[in-house]
Amino acid sequence: MHLHHSDTFPDSHVHGSGTSSAAEGSGGRRRALRVGLGGPVGSGKTATVAALCRALREELSIAVVTNDIYTREDAEFLLREAVLPAERITAVRTGACPHTAIRDDISANLEAVEDLQDQLGTLDVILIESGGDNLTATFSKGLADAQIFVIDVAGGDDIPRKGGPGITSSDLLVINKTDLAPHVGADLQAMARDAEAQRGDLPTVLTAVKSPGGISPVADWIRERLAAWTAGPA
Repeated sequence: MHLHHSDTFPDSHVHGSGTSSAAEGSGGRRRALRVGLGGPVGSGKTATVAALCRALREELSIAVVTNDIYTREDAEFLLREAVLPAERITAVRTGACPHTAIRDDISANLEAVEDLQDQLGTLDVILIESGGDNLTATFSKGLADAQIFVIDVAGGDDIPRKGGPGITSSDLLVINKTDLAPHVGADLQAMARDAEAQRGDLPTVLTAVKSPGGISPVADWIRERLAAWTAGPA
């Protein structure tokens, strides 16, 4: 399911140490940090993945797995945008509701992840994008080490207080398209307040990932998670 394209980017920096850590896989090979991205249709998941690739590709070795029900549309978008070489992007066609392939039967995604690591060698981060789903969508801990949930202001400023596992338990909540708030009558302060009430100490970012610098807080969060993952105990 790999989509071929010439490798136009320089070799990414490879981090490593001589010690065993949580990021080490079988045979002593360091396992990539797997970050799942979920959220409703149209919230900006693919745009978030694309922006993260652009922000991090010069410093980290990244690969992407996308999930669509019947097509490879999200992977094709990433290829057209040339965010990564094609050998670093692969697509899973779930054939059913997107949550089934990220939570219930994760075998297709695990196979895609393992294929990427076998073909590319040591990776720092693998981004796994779910197909558009609802507020109950979560990733199996056997697939994703950390989870980002993306919603957007155009979906309604009441979304954070509606709750659901994606809102309440994701490691990072991204409230996207804040630039549209004046046009759709969304109250950003209310969204931030409701998100805090639902999530407690878990972080929330209000941003517009397509705007200049809009992806920075999300990219910084990835860097922090990777640092903790690499330094963690075996």
